[in-house]
Amino acid sequence: MSRTFLEIERERGVVSRYRKHVNGKGYVAVGAEVDTLAYVDPTSYVETGARVGPKARIGAGSWVESNAVVGAGVILEAHVHVGENAVIGRGAVIGSHTRIGANAAVADEVRVERDATITPGAVLRRRGEDYSRAA
Repeated sequence: MSRTFLEIERERGVVSRYRKHVNGKGYVAVGAEVDTLAYVDPTSYVETGARVGPKARIGAGSWVESNAVVGAGVILEAHVHVGENAVIGRGAVIGSHTRIGANAAVADEVRVERDATITPGAVLRRRGEDYSRAA
């Protein structure tokens, strides 16, 4: 069985290779780890080094940058941007048109409303949670 790859030339002539994910047919870069039980919308991208857990849903037009972690059962609604090295804990829900900055962390089961911007390096945790246990 052969795979078909899509190659996209980025800035400075760097070419990235993507394959279509088995569930949803979204674009997953070579070197990314996306669980077969996850869903990646056909208009979404997951970059090299990113990890997406089981039963996660990557919505339309979303982009998960390199080395980001999207935990099990996470829902990224439409047009969500997850920055490099960001971590989204299991069961979190990220509203549409939201930007999660590089190196930011969202704890398990946190809900982020639509149109939010999470600054790079920020830590979002549940109410009453000890900071040392976040994400």
